[in-house]
Amino acid sequence: MLGDLGTAGLAVGLSCATLTALLWLRVALFGAAVRTARRGTAATLAAAVLACALLETALLRHDFSVRFVAENGGRDVGLYYTLTSLWSALDGSLLLWLLVLGGYAALLSRRAYPPRLHAYAMVVVSVVMMFFFALSTFAANPFRAVSPVPADGPGPNPLLQQHPAMGVHPPLLYAGYLGLVVPFAFALAAPLAGRDGARWVRLARPWALVAWAALTGGIGMGAWWSYAVLGWGGYWAWDPVENASLLPWLTATAFLHTTLVRGRVAWHGALACASFLLVLLGTFLTRSGAVASVHAFTDSPLGPILLGFVLLAVVVSAVLTGRRAPEPARAGGPPALSRATLVLVHGVLLVTIAAVVLIGTILPLLTTALSGSASSVGPAYYQRTAVPLAIVVLLVMGVTPALRVRDRSAALSRLVVPAAAGLGTVALVGLLSRPGPAALTAFGAAGFVLTGLAGDLAHRLRRPGPHRRPARLAGLVAHAGLALIAVGVAGSSAYGRDAERTLRVGETLRVSDVAVRLVGVDRTGGSGSMAVRARLALTASGRPARTITPALRYQAARDTAVTVPAIGTGPLRDTYVTLLAVAEDSGTATVRLAVNPLVGLIWAGGALTAASGLLAAAATARPRIRTAARTGRPRPAPVAVGPGAAP
Repeated sequence: MLGDLGTAGLAVGLSCATLTALLWLRVALFGAAVRTARRGTAATLAAAVLACALLETALLRHDFSVRFVAENGGRDVGLYYTLTSLWSALDGSLLLWLLVLGGYAALLSRRAYPPRLHAYAMVVVSVVMMFFFALSTFAANPFRAVSPVPADGPGPNPLLQQHPAMGVHPPLLYAGYLGLVVPFAFALAAPLAGRDGARWVRLARPWALVAWAALTGGIGMGAWWSYAVLGWGGYWAWDPVENASLLPWLTATAFLHTTLVRGRVAWHGALACASFLLVLLGTFLTRSGAVASVHAFTDSPLGPILLGFVLLAVVVSAVLTGRRAPEPARAGGPPALSRATLVLVHGVLLVTIAAVVLIGTILPLLTTALSGSASSVGPAYYQRTAVPLAIVVLLVMGVTPALRVRDRSAALSRLVVPAAAGLGTVALVGLLSRPGPAALTAFGAAGFVLTGLAGDLAHRLRRPGPHRRPARLAGLVAHAGLALIAVGVAGSSAYGRDAERTLRVGETLRVSDVAVRLVGVDRTGGSGSMAVRARLALTASGRPARTITPALRYQAARDTAVTVPAIGTGPLRDTYVTLLAVAEDSGTATVRLAVNPLVGLIWAGGALTAASGLLAAAATARPRIRTAARTGRPRPAPVAVGPGAAP
């Protein structure tokens, strides 16, 4: 019953999305009233809500006649992970995708924008909705029936039941991905809308900021989940699916930077389109089975369909954005040493990093398709290419605040203290330790940036006026967050230490001043699942020993074992202990001990950066909301004053 209702809901959603696209096209071409088109958008969102609600109901009722529930549900799964099972596999995740996309479409449809620009943008968003509804209805329908009906299901992937971030990371990431459809839609609509499209960049920027903030939070949450669950002690492995989330973040960041400079319309359109096209490419990589990744879904028939849609979107974007009239050449242009120039340099560097990461991500796919032999691009490639470029971005980021001053001599003088702080950091860290050239440069660049930001903040607080506006301060917060991330990455990479050893009861494994001693091994569970825990006494810096219990959990239904590391978080470093194997007689255990310095700065910096995007979006949208409210208020009738006025 629920399966039939769900399939009907998807069919209704596809019909509504198709009709809505036609209704918005009618508005764009003939100036028809928008009320009916808005109702169509609301109906499309309602269909997505209905489909998600029906699948959640099937999961909660353990209705194993529904294929998705039979493959991903389970009677022994807790309530929280039963709810999050909706996006634990490919077919259900598409429903969450539709729900988030429908939410953005409904919000966009209610805004008061220039009529033709708004209508054409809604056509683009509705066509994207139509495609994903068709994909879910015909190629990835989670409501298909199963026969015979099993008595129980295996539950979600065990890795997805180890950390509560599973309930936040995918929705946050999807909110970031799909928020980029709005700037994409505006960029495609602008050349069709004529004069109505002149201000599209200004209108798209708040949407891009919200999407960027959500994507930043989603990437950070994913890194935290990887660090806390996978048991390898790291947070970023240059995995193809990790790269797929980084690529649109880089181009969206470049878009936000270039929109601070007037003109450059061709840049704006290209970056807005590239950001969402990279989202579609990431969807293809994640859901096609084209890449092997712990983050990717299994093989599916969606690959050719998604690839075809990506290619179609590329062609349409190139044709529409290529229709723009060439920008008139400006006499002189901005000075070589100016904030506008450095903002553009920043954008070029970010696009270059995105190109480097994109090449490393898709090159194995191309070589496999052309030569038939499998190949891979390892972390060393990204460390030699993307990491140096990222350090240059940091340095440019530190110079830019000083150039807000029009007097160039004054601007250069404001760089003296940050430059001294950066060089002092390099000298001090280099004398105390030898972290390597890349880490040492990153420390110096971060010191340069943070000192410059502190000086810029003090300068703003001393001066009244627009310099204190939240939109201006949001940039400082974002840059500070990125500098903290750079320190955390450099510190954990340069100073992290680990060791692995098979211990007998009573033996000790030591890394630096941290030691773990095996006290015993405990086994629990039955036929369906089993857990093995190592009881270890951990001592650090001469402090009293405390007991930790890293574990291995085995789930028979999926024939999968997952590690559950024991992580001790401190202000300056983490201790990370993983149980890798246990002997059958429980007499020995293979343990990995890692000491990871400054990892906490990565999470703090990510939170600051994401918060800065929301702050900037709220500050950017507020004046327009006030203006709309002011213009929508009826003006009072003029009152006569003077000797001839009526009493």
